[in-house]
Amino acid sequence: MIITKTPFRMSFFGGGTDMENFFRENGGAVLSTTFDKYCYVNVRHLPRFFDYSTELSYSSTERVTEVDDIQHPAIRNAMKMLDMHEIRLTYEADLPARSGLGTSSSFAVGMLNAFYALKGKYADKKRLADEAIYLERVLCQEAGGWQDQIAASYGGFNRINFGPDGYEVLPLIIASERKKQLNNNLLMFFTGFTRFSSEMQKANNVSAADKKVQLKEMLVLVDEAEQVLVNKERNLDDFGRLLDHTWKLKKQTGAKISTNSIDAFYERGMQAGALGGKLLGAGGGGFLVFYVRPEKQEVVKEAMRDLMYIPFEFENGGTRVIHYSPEAYEPR
Repeated sequence: MIITKTPFRMSFFGGGTDMENFFRENGGAVLSTTFDKYCYVNVRHLPRFFDYSTELSYSSTERVTEVDDIQHPAIRNAMKMLDMHEIRLTYEADLPARSGLGTSSSFAVGMLNAFYALKGKYADKKRLADEAIYLERVLCQEAGGWQDQIAASYGGFNRINFGPDGYEVLPLIIASERKKQLNNNLLMFFTGFTRFSSEMQKANNVSAADKKVQLKEMLVLVDEAEQVLVNKERNLDDFGRLLDHTWKLKKQTGAKISTNSIDAFYERGMQAGALGGKLLGAGGGGFLVFYVRPEKQEVVKEAMRDLMYIPFEFENGGTRVIHYSPEAYEPR
Protein backbone atom coordinates (compact mmCIF):
# COMPACT_ATOMS: atom_id res chain seq x y z
CA MET A 1 0.00 0.00 0.00
CA ILE A 2 1.16 3.50 -0.88
CA ILE A 3 -0.16 6.80 0.49
CA THR A 4 0.99 10.12 -0.95
CA LYS A 5 0.39 13.58 0.48
CA THR A 6 0.43 16.47 -1.99
CA PRO A 7 -0.12 20.16 -1.15
CA PHE A 8 -2.45 22.64 -2.77
CA ARG A 9 -1.11 25.96 -4.02
CA MET A 10 -2.06 29.59 -4.08
CA SER A 11 -0.80 31.68 -6.96
CA PHE A 12 -0.27 35.37 -6.28
CA PHE A 13 1.18 36.85 -9.47
CA GLY A 14 1.66 35.87 -13.11
CA GLY A 15 -1.22 33.43 -13.51
CA GLY A 16 -2.03 33.12 -17.21
CA THR A 17 1.55 33.75 -18.31
CA ASP A 18 2.16 30.04 -17.62
CA MET A 19 -0.04 29.13 -20.60
CA GLU A 20 2.16 27.51 -23.24
CA ASN A 21 0.71 29.52 -26.12
CA PHE A 22 1.79 32.69 -24.27
CA PHE A 23 5.14 31.88 -22.68
CA ARG A 24 6.69 30.18 -25.71
CA GLU A 25 6.58 33.56 -27.44
CA ASN A 26 6.61 36.09 -24.60
CA GLY A 27 8.12 34.32 -21.62
CA GLY A 28 6.22 33.88 -18.39
CA ALA A 29 6.62 33.76 -14.62
CA VAL A 30 4.48 33.11 -11.56
CA LEU A 31 4.93 33.77 -7.87
CA SER A 32 3.20 31.08 -5.83
CA THR A 33 3.35 29.01 -2.68
CA THR A 34 2.01 25.72 -1.46
CA PHE A 35 0.27 25.66 1.91
CA ASP A 36 -0.80 23.18 4.57
CA LYS A 37 -3.91 21.80 2.91
CA TYR A 38 -3.38 18.52 1.07
CA CYS A 39 -4.81 15.76 -1.06
CA TYR A 40 -4.12 12.13 -0.19
CA VAL A 41 -3.91 9.31 -2.72
CA ASN A 42 -4.00 5.74 -1.40
CA VAL A 43 -3.11 3.00 -3.89
CA ARG A 44 -2.71 -0.74 -3.53
CA HIS A 45 -3.17 -3.77 -5.75
CA LEU A 46 -6.71 -5.11 -5.58
CA PRO A 47 -7.01 -8.69 -4.30
CA ARG A 48 -8.40 -11.05 -6.95
CA PHE A 49 -11.59 -11.92 -5.10
CA PHE A 50 -13.94 -9.71 -7.10
CA ASP A 51 -15.62 -9.71 -10.48
CA TYR A 52 -13.87 -6.43 -11.26
CA SER A 53 -10.15 -5.70 -11.37
CA THR A 54 -9.97 -1.99 -10.53
CA GLU A 55 -11.79 0.02 -7.88
CA LEU A 56 -11.63 3.81 -7.71
CA SER A 57 -13.05 6.03 -5.01
CA TYR A 58 -13.08 9.81 -5.44
CA SER A 59 -16.26 11.93 -5.65
CA SER A 60 -17.68 8.86 -7.41
CA THR A 61 -16.98 5.14 -7.15
CA GLU A 62 -15.95 3.09 -10.16
CA ARG A 63 -15.48 -0.67 -10.44
CA VAL A 64 -14.25 -1.88 -13.82
CA THR A 65 -12.46 -4.79 -15.44
CA GLU A 66 -10.89 -2.82 -18.30
CA VAL A 67 -8.81 0.33 -17.90
CA ASP A 68 -10.46 1.81 -20.99
CA ASP A 69 -13.81 1.66 -19.17
CA ILE A 70 -12.65 4.08 -16.46
CA GLN A 71 -14.64 7.31 -16.61
CA HIS A 72 -12.14 9.55 -14.80
CA PRO A 73 -9.87 10.86 -17.59
CA ALA A 74 -6.78 11.51 -15.48
CA ILE A 75 -6.86 8.12 -13.75
CA ARG A 76 -7.56 6.28 -17.01
CA ASN A 77 -4.75 7.99 -18.89
CA ALA A 78 -2.27 7.75 -16.01
CA MET A 79 -2.90 4.01 -15.63
CA LYS A 80 -2.33 3.51 -19.34
CA MET A 81 0.74 5.74 -19.37
CA LEU A 82 2.43 3.86 -16.50
CA ASP A 83 0.95 0.45 -17.35
CA MET A 84 -0.96 0.07 -14.08
CA HIS A 85 -3.41 -2.78 -13.53
CA GLU A 86 -5.57 -4.27 -10.80
CA ILE A 87 -5.50 -1.41 -8.32
CA ARG A 88 -7.67 0.10 -5.65
CA LEU A 89 -7.29 3.89 -5.51
CA THR A 90 -8.90 6.27 -3.05
CA TYR A 91 -8.68 10.06 -3.05
CA GLU A 92 -9.32 12.38 -0.12
CA ALA A 93 -8.63 16.09 0.31
CA ASP A 94 -8.67 18.80 2.95
CA LEU A 95 -10.43 21.24 0.61
CA PRO A 96 -13.01 20.85 -2.16
CA ALA A 97 -12.11 20.21 -5.78
CA ARG A 98 -12.67 22.82 -8.51
CA SER A 99 -11.91 25.68 -6.13
CA GLY A 100 -8.93 27.48 -7.67
CA LEU A 101 -6.15 25.85 -5.65
CA GLY A 102 -4.75 23.55 -8.32
CA THR A 103 -6.58 20.58 -6.83
CA SER A 104 -6.76 18.53 -10.04
CA SER A 105 -3.04 18.96 -10.65
CA SER A 106 -2.19 18.11 -7.04
CA PHE A 107 -4.19 14.93 -7.52
CA ALA A 108 -2.38 14.16 -10.78
CA VAL A 109 1.04 14.65 -9.17
CA GLY A 110 0.12 12.65 -6.07
CA MET A 111 -1.36 9.83 -8.15
CA LEU A 112 1.74 9.54 -10.36
CA ASN A 113 3.94 9.60 -7.26
CA ALA A 114 1.87 6.76 -5.77
CA PHE A 115 1.92 4.73 -8.99
CA TYR A 116 5.70 4.92 -9.25
CA ALA A 117 6.08 3.91 -5.59
CA LEU A 118 3.74 0.95 -6.07
CA LYS A 119 5.95 -0.18 -8.95
CA GLY A 120 8.99 0.18 -6.69
CA LYS A 121 10.40 3.10 -8.67
CA TYR A 122 11.55 6.55 -7.59
CA ALA A 123 10.40 9.59 -9.54
CA ASP A 124 11.99 12.94 -8.77
CA LYS A 125 10.09 16.22 -8.56
CA LYS A 126 10.85 17.31 -12.12
CA ARG A 127 9.71 14.01 -13.58
CA LEU A 128 6.46 14.14 -11.62
CA ALA A 129 5.80 17.74 -12.70
CA ASP A 130 6.63 17.04 -16.35
CA GLU A 131 4.50 13.91 -16.52
CA ALA A 132 1.57 15.56 -14.73
CA ILE A 133 1.69 18.41 -17.28
CA TYR A 134 1.76 15.85 -20.11
CA LEU A 135 -1.07 13.88 -18.51
CA GLU A 136 -3.42 16.83 -18.05
CA ARG A 137 -2.56 19.02 -21.03
CA VAL A 138 -1.80 16.41 -23.72
CA LEU A 139 -3.44 13.10 -22.82
CA CYS A 140 -6.55 14.56 -21.16
CA GLN A 141 -6.63 17.63 -23.44
CA GLU A 142 -7.54 19.90 -20.52
CA ALA A 143 -6.96 23.61 -21.07
CA GLY A 144 -4.68 25.36 -18.61
CA GLY A 145 -1.15 26.36 -17.72
CA TRP A 146 1.83 24.57 -16.21
CA GLN A 147 2.23 26.20 -12.81
CA ASP A 148 -0.10 23.96 -10.79
CA GLN A 149 1.69 20.70 -11.52
CA ILE A 150 5.09 22.26 -10.82
CA ALA A 151 3.98 23.82 -7.52
CA ALA A 152 2.39 20.57 -6.30
CA SER A 153 5.50 18.59 -7.13
CA TYR A 154 8.19 20.95 -5.82
CA GLY A 155 6.34 22.65 -2.96
CA GLY A 156 7.44 25.84 -1.24
CA PHE A 157 7.34 29.55 -2.04
CA ASN A 158 8.79 29.91 -5.54
CA ARG A 159 9.22 32.02 -8.58
CA ILE A 160 8.65 29.75 -11.58
CA ASN A 161 9.96 31.08 -14.90
CA PHE A 162 8.65 29.85 -18.26
CA GLY A 163 10.24 30.17 -21.68
CA PRO A 164 10.96 28.45 -25.01
CA ASP A 165 13.11 25.83 -23.24
CA GLY A 166 10.56 24.96 -20.57
CA TYR A 167 10.62 26.14 -16.97
CA GLU A 168 12.85 26.70 -13.96
CA VAL A 169 11.89 26.72 -10.28
CA LEU A 170 13.59 29.38 -8.15
CA PRO A 171 12.85 29.26 -4.40
CA LEU A 172 12.32 32.76 -3.02
CA ILE A 173 14.87 33.75 -0.41
CA ILE A 174 12.69 35.54 2.14
CA ALA A 175 13.74 36.32 5.71
CA SER A 176 11.82 33.98 8.00
CA GLU A 177 10.21 36.78 10.01
CA ARG A 178 9.13 38.56 6.83
CA LYS A 179 7.67 35.37 5.44
CA LYS A 180 5.79 34.76 8.68
CA GLN A 181 4.48 38.33 8.59
CA LEU A 182 3.23 37.81 5.04
CA ASN A 183 1.52 34.57 6.05
CA ASN A 184 -0.13 36.31 9.00
CA ASN A 185 -1.36 39.17 6.80
CA LEU A 186 -3.15 36.89 4.33
CA LEU A 187 -6.76 35.88 4.97
CA MET A 188 -8.50 33.26 2.83
CA PHE A 189 -12.24 32.78 2.43
CA PHE A 190 -14.26 30.15 0.56
CA THR A 191 -16.89 31.68 -1.71
CA GLY A 192 -18.80 28.41 -2.00
CA PHE A 193 -18.74 28.52 -5.78
CA THR A 194 -16.88 25.76 -7.59
CA ARG A 195 -16.02 25.21 -11.24
CA PHE A 196 -13.79 23.16 -13.54
CA SER A 197 -10.57 25.08 -14.24
CA SER A 198 -10.34 23.70 -17.79
CA GLU A 199 -13.89 24.87 -18.52
CA MET A 200 -13.10 28.33 -17.17
CA GLN A 201 -9.97 28.49 -19.33
CA LYS A 202 -12.05 27.70 -22.42
CA ALA A 203 -14.80 30.15 -21.45
CA ASN A 204 -12.18 32.87 -20.98
CA ASN A 205 -10.28 31.96 -24.13
CA VAL A 206 -10.44 35.39 -25.72
CA SER A 207 -7.94 36.02 -28.50
CA ALA A 208 -4.30 36.15 -27.47
CA ALA A 209 -4.02 39.64 -28.91
CA ASP A 210 -6.91 40.86 -26.76
CA LYS A 211 -5.29 39.84 -23.48
CA LYS A 212 -1.58 39.97 -24.34
CA VAL A 213 -1.31 43.54 -23.06
CA GLN A 214 -2.75 42.57 -19.66
CA LEU A 215 -0.65 39.41 -19.41
CA LYS A 216 2.54 41.32 -20.17
CA GLU A 217 1.70 43.83 -17.44
CA MET A 218 0.92 40.97 -15.05
CA LEU A 219 4.33 39.52 -15.89
CA VAL A 220 6.01 42.79 -14.87
CA LEU A 221 4.19 42.63 -11.53
CA VAL A 222 5.93 39.31 -10.76
CA ASP A 223 9.26 41.17 -10.69
CA GLU A 224 7.80 43.96 -8.59
CA ALA A 225 6.20 41.59 -6.06
CA GLU A 226 9.38 39.54 -5.79
CA GLN A 227 11.34 42.69 -4.90
CA VAL A 228 8.80 43.56 -2.20
CA LEU A 229 9.31 40.14 -0.63
CA VAL A 230 13.09 39.81 -0.82
CA ASN A 231 14.06 43.42 -0.09
CA LYS A 232 13.70 44.24 3.61
CA GLU A 233 13.72 47.96 2.78
CA ARG A 234 10.43 47.63 0.90
CA ASN A 235 7.10 48.03 2.67
CA LEU A 236 5.45 44.60 2.82
CA ASP A 237 2.05 46.31 2.49
CA ASP A 238 2.97 46.93 -1.15
CA PHE A 239 2.40 43.20 -1.70
CA GLY A 240 -1.27 43.75 -0.91
CA ARG A 241 -1.54 46.76 -3.19
CA LEU A 242 0.05 44.79 -6.01
CA LEU A 243 -2.46 41.97 -5.46
CA ASP A 244 -5.26 44.48 -6.05
CA HIS A 245 -3.53 45.65 -9.23
CA THR A 246 -3.01 42.13 -10.63
CA TRP A 247 -6.61 41.14 -9.80
CA LYS A 248 -7.95 44.12 -11.77
CA LEU A 249 -5.75 43.13 -14.71
CA LYS A 250 -6.79 39.48 -14.43
CA LYS A 251 -10.47 40.41 -14.67
CA GLN A 252 -9.77 42.04 -18.03
CA THR A 253 -8.50 38.76 -19.52
CA GLY A 254 -11.90 37.01 -19.61
CA ALA A 255 -15.60 37.71 -19.17
CA LYS A 256 -16.07 34.90 -16.65
CA ILE A 257 -13.05 35.52 -14.42
CA SER A 258 -15.29 37.14 -11.83
CA THR A 259 -19.01 37.34 -11.05
CA ASN A 260 -21.25 39.97 -9.51
CA SER A 261 -21.22 38.05 -6.23
CA ILE A 262 -17.44 37.76 -6.15
CA ASP A 263 -17.06 41.45 -7.03
CA ALA A 264 -19.42 42.34 -4.17
CA PHE A 265 -17.47 40.22 -1.66
CA TYR A 266 -14.19 41.69 -2.87
CA GLU A 267 -15.45 45.24 -2.54
CA ARG A 268 -16.78 44.46 0.93
CA GLY A 269 -13.34 43.20 1.99
CA MET A 270 -11.57 46.25 0.57
CA GLN A 271 -13.95 48.66 2.28
CA ALA A 272 -13.36 46.83 5.57
CA GLY A 273 -9.64 47.51 5.38
CA ALA A 274 -7.93 45.01 3.08
CA LEU A 275 -5.13 46.55 1.02
CA GLY A 276 -5.67 44.10 -1.84
CA GLY A 277 -6.62 40.60 -2.77
CA LYS A 278 -7.62 38.30 -5.58
CA LEU A 279 -9.62 35.27 -6.49
CA LEU A 280 -7.35 32.23 -6.63
CA GLY A 281 -7.21 30.14 -9.79
CA ALA A 282 -8.77 30.43 -13.23
CA GLY A 283 -11.78 32.39 -11.98
CA GLY A 284 -15.51 31.93 -11.57
CA GLY A 285 -15.44 30.88 -7.92
CA GLY A 286 -13.47 29.19 -5.19
CA PHE A 287 -11.27 31.06 -2.72
CA LEU A 288 -10.70 34.76 -2.15
CA VAL A 289 -7.45 35.81 -0.50
CA PHE A 290 -6.94 39.26 1.03
CA TYR A 291 -3.87 41.05 2.33
CA VAL A 292 -4.92 42.69 5.61
CA ARG A 293 -2.89 44.42 8.31
CA PRO A 294 -3.35 42.77 11.75
CA GLU A 295 -5.34 45.67 13.22
CA LYS A 296 -7.95 45.38 10.43
CA GLN A 297 -8.32 41.62 10.32
CA GLU A 298 -11.27 41.25 12.70
CA VAL A 299 -13.15 43.94 10.78
CA VAL A 300 -12.51 42.14 7.48
CA LYS A 301 -13.53 38.78 8.96
CA GLU A 302 -16.77 40.35 10.16
CA ALA A 303 -17.39 41.82 6.70
CA MET A 304 -16.80 38.34 5.24
CA ARG A 305 -18.99 36.57 7.82
CA ASP A 306 -21.14 35.04 5.07
CA LEU A 307 -18.08 33.14 3.80
CA MET A 308 -16.04 30.40 5.44
CA TYR A 309 -12.68 31.60 6.78
CA ILE A 310 -9.82 29.14 6.13
CA PRO A 311 -6.66 29.62 8.22
CA PHE A 312 -3.48 28.27 6.62
CA GLU A 313 0.30 28.10 6.90
CA PHE A 314 2.84 28.09 4.08
CA GLU A 315 4.53 24.72 3.51
CA ASN A 316 7.74 23.62 1.78
CA GLY A 317 7.44 19.89 1.20
CA GLY A 318 5.76 19.30 -2.13
CA THR A 319 4.40 15.85 -2.90
CA ARG A 320 5.73 13.00 -0.77
CA VAL A 321 5.13 9.36 0.05
CA ILE A 322 3.97 9.17 3.67
CA HIS A 323 3.30 5.42 3.77
CA TYR A 324 5.21 2.79 1.84
CA SER A 325 4.44 -0.92 2.13
CA PRO A 326 5.75 -2.76 -0.95
CA GLU A 327 3.50 -5.44 -2.40
CA ALA A 328 4.35 -8.53 -4.37
CA TYR A 329 2.44 -8.39 -7.63
CA GLU A 330 2.46 -10.70 -10.63
CA PRO A 331 0.50 -9.51 -13.68
CA ARG A 332 -2.09 -11.92 -15.01
